Amino acid sequence: MAITKPKPQNAMLRFIRNVRKDKALLLLLLPGVLYLILNNYLPMFGVVIAFKHVDYSKGILGSDWVGLDNFQFLFSTKDAWIITRNTVLYNALFIVLNLVVAVAFAIALNELRARLAARFYQSVMFLPHFLSMIVVSYLGYSLLNSEYGFINKTVLEPLGFPAVSWYSESKLWPFILPLVNLWKHVGYLSIVYLAAIIGIDNEYYEAAHIDGASKWQQITRITVPLIRPVLIVMTLLQVGKIFNSDFGLFYQVPLDSGALYNTTQVIDTYVYRALLTLGDIGMSSAAGLYQALVGFVLVMTTNYVVRKIDKENALF
Repeated sequence: MAITKPKPQNAMLRFIRNVRKDKALLLLLLPGVLYLILNNYLPMFGVVIAFKHVDYSKGILGSDWVGLDNFQFLFSTKDAWIITRNTVLYNALFIVLNLVVAVAFAIALNELRARLAARFYQSVMFLPHFLSMIVVSYLGYSLLNSEYGFINKTVLEPLGFPAVSWYSESKLWPFILPLVNLWKHVGYLSIVYLAAIIGIDNEYYEAAHIDGASKWQQITRITVPLIRPVLIVMTLLQVGKIFNSDFGLFYQVPLDSGALYNTTQVIDTYVYRALLTLGDIGMSSAAGLYQALVGFVLVMTTNYVVRKIDKENALF
């Protein structure tokens, strides 16, 4: 007796039925999808500007094509190596410092038994994340001003040390900028990691305590391995932005001091200054596209490496 296979269900009818079934969830999803389309995907049509010499009288679509000439600007100048080096090394240092210090603070906060004190410390650490970089630059100026700054007047001079001209000593800023970035962002990251730590079942620690494990062993054998997926995801997201610098940090905090360009100038500030001087929108668009493409390649490469080592902890 021949067995007749059931006819495949109409795909459109199945789609409509699923939409009706999950319409409440889809309505909740709609604002996020619209935001993603309007904020992330529609602006991608502006990529064409990177390959044009924009003439406002002709409009964007009518402007002349220049091919890769806009990209050549980034690599043909004598500062190309300096800005690329600064961008990559600073961001790599930020990733490592933020990861290590934020995890350490998250573990320390989790160990606090006084809940009121823990909430107070969380709030104090989280506050700098909401401050504008302009405000941070003024705070930095109050500390580093060569004549009236707190460090020179209150710390160095009473100890017999000469005052330091902070805004003309470029060799000091590879230490100042990471500290400022750490102070501003470590609170937010520590809260993210603290949320992951709180989600760990307390039975693991109780069993380890019964077996005689020290606090350090509990951290290295239980806490860090169990929050590793969160650490990997956060690191991957930051790796994708390794060619995108915090503009306010590198422009506002050093007060745009020309004497510091050798150690504070990155791709974003360089393009901004060139845009102010030349008014070339095509060149700035090319820089943005270059940063996005490099970030995409880095994320894909890093995620591929993670998948090879531990497939379950890969981002995708």
